[in-house]
Amino acid sequence: MDNDVFRRCGYARTMLSSIKLPIVIRAEINLVLVVLTALGVFSRLYGIHFPKAVVFDEVYYGQFVSLYMKRVFFIDESGPPLGHMILAFGAYIGGFDGNFIWNRIGAEYSSNVPVWSLRLIPALAGSLSVPLCYILVVELGYSHLTALGATLLFLMENSLIVQSRFMLLESVLIFFLLLAVFSVFHYPMVITFFTPDSSPWRLVWLLLTGVTCACAVGVKYMGLFTYLLLLGLAAVHMWQLIGDRALSNVSSGVLTRFLALVVLPLLLYLGFFYVHLTLLYRSGPHDQMMSSAFQASLEGGLARITQGQPLEMAYGSQVTLRSVSSKPIPCWLHSHKANYPIRYENGRGSSHQQQVTCYPFKDVNNWWIIKDPGRCDLVVSSPPRPVRHGDVVQLLHGMTSRFLNTHDVAAPMSPHAQEVSGYIDFNVSMPAQNLWKVDIANRETEQEVWKTILSEVRLVHVKTSAVLKLSGSALPEWGFRQLEVVGDKIYKGYQPTGVWNVEEHRYGRSQEQKERELELHSPTHIDINRNLTFMAKFLELQWRMLTVKQETSEHKYSSSPLDWITMDTNIAYWLHHTGNAQIHLMGNLVTWSLGNLALMGYLLLFLSYLLRRRRKIEDIPEDTWRQLLLAGVVCAGGWAVNYLPFFMMEKTLFLYHYLPALTFQILLIPVVLEHVHTHVLCTSHRRALHGAVLAGLSSVYLTFWKFSPLTYGHPELSAEQLDSLRWKDSWDVLFRRH
Repeated sequence: MDNDVFRRCGYARTMLSSIKLPIVIRAEINLVLVVLTALGVFSRLYGIHFPKAVVFDEVYYGQFVSLYMKRVFFIDESGPPLGHMILAFGAYIGGFDGNFIWNRIGAEYSSNVPVWSLRLIPALAGSLSVPLCYILVVELGYSHLTALGATLLFLMENSLIVQSRFMLLESVLIFFLLLAVFSVFHYPMVITFFTPDSSPWRLVWLLLTGVTCACAVGVKYMGLFTYLLLLGLAAVHMWQLIGDRALSNVSSGVLTRFLALVVLPLLLYLGFFYVHLTLLYRSGPHDQMMSSAFQASLEGGLARITQGQPLEMAYGSQVTLRSVSSKPIPCWLHSHKANYPIRYENGRGSSHQQQVTCYPFKDVNNWWIIKDPGRCDLVVSSPPRPVRHGDVVQLLHGMTSRFLNTHDVAAPMSPHAQEVSGYIDFNVSMPAQNLWKVDIANRETEQEVWKTILSEVRLVHVKTSAVLKLSGSALPEWGFRQLEVVGDKIYKGYQPTGVWNVEEHRYGRSQEQKERELELHSPTHIDINRNLTFMAKFLELQWRMLTVKQETSEHKYSSSPLDWITMDTNIAYWLHHTGNAQIHLMGNLVTWSLGNLALMGYLLLFLSYLLRRRRKIEDIPEDTWRQLLLAGVVCAGGWAVNYLPFFMMEKTLFLYHYLPALTFQILLIPVVLEHVHTHVLCTSHRRALHGAVLAGLSSVYLTFWKFSPLTYGHPELSAEQLDSLRWKDSWDVLFRRH
């Protein structure tokens, strides 16, 4: 024991003696990068509390932030929940309680709304994007002077400043996009005790790429375009490595990249929804877009209404049947004391029997009774006799005692399908056809019991094999504009319009009509738990977000992608109600023009080099050619993937949709200039280029400064000064002059 102690002490003395005093740590600080970062912070955070009023889409995102604060469920079809949660986090750190009515642009914020906190995170994201531009250009292999030029252009872009100073998501998206691209190309070279090829740091940056790609997609679906571009780059790189026989463990490298760039983003994407659904556990305004099972999993709302319902259907059960499809709107199988007209407007005849529709509101006329065709009882026996898959039943309307019926009569709005009615015996040789087979679409066994909320059921007409289906058409005035229900004889596969689930359910106890009507107005009882798994809720929510009807109507400030590249449009974000102070989303005209020229210049350079290389004429070294290709993939490719897809979108588009593409286009400007300066121009012409670059930067600054009152909202301009800013007739600047 003593010998061990002495040995350890000797080892410690040896280690101490090897340390040379004094201990010195040296660090390299890029002062240019520090100054640019400070300018980015100042330009984006300066006066973000102004105006203390709702600015443009803050009225949209603010509603979701308030719902987060109150833990109320909602659906936003425009994108995944990460961006909303980031904005909500800013509201949380500011102590926002969610109590503000987001009903109009320009509404003054009340004292309980922490304006600076709501806008802080987007402003920080916009600020940090400034140094990211610098280091990204350096990572692409270009000089620090070129990186400085790119950063100054980004710093003085009015549209990017405006978008990052309010509770909006584009600046957050751009930050994650730039960080993702930077992570792909960066390896740690500033820490001396790790080499550039050190695998731990390679893995760190690889994982960071996966995380930032997931965050970009999680903020807005637009992030998917750049993510796919980076995946393509990674795939090309891996294909090259696979062909290099000098490398070992290629399979492990491929697996690592697949896990980091595909599996990790997918898991994170699921994680965003898990947090989203965990936070929003209360019933909210968007519940009816979801299935009955989803609604019942939320606190309040349908969960409160359906609490205590029996789980299994039985003969004599009183039920409401909700269409699984939410298109055009959620609705319930319904009937009322009104008949189909004898003849329709086009001259076709009907059965003149009782109307059966799908009604988009909860109503006592939505209740139906499941009856055994072989018995007269309309109450549940003791013990209850369950209804199973494959059973034949009748459905009796609770308030009018008419059986659900379909027959070979054309439906009013869908003549290719059968009319569905509540059967009335007019004694005109039209017998009842009211037997329906229960087909549980999501059954696990052939003897499965029909369950409340959980079972998705097709009702198949026994005689004609027609499926009870929501056609989606609205009936005319005689049908009270309710939705048409038909019997579809050509129904194939799984179609949500032909699937129903029981939402409200009680065991019928009253045989007489008068007593039954009173019973249908009373609440249900008996408790049952219907918690959905996370994956079931995620899949349903994701499907609803992707398939919910998009708003396609024209907006005052909507524009087309062709308007963006020439900036023939702008958006008035905020107008002072009494003065000339106003904020507009508009770009720096000089920067946008230079970006278009740089894009055309790059394409000309690329095509000319490509053609000459095909003829074995190599004007530039191979390394320079590869550098130019890489810059084109990142900058020109980043512009293309973030711009061209909008030509295929059938949604209302705005100028701010162009900002991610604009960011990559700005990075291309100094890249093209450096290449032209180094590899195209002769020495005598380079001086002229220097002068042109200085003149261009001066013009960018002067344009930025001239339009800064419309970027920051102050100082307030006179009517004459506003007139002087109308550089384009298409710019809708002068909304109000006093």
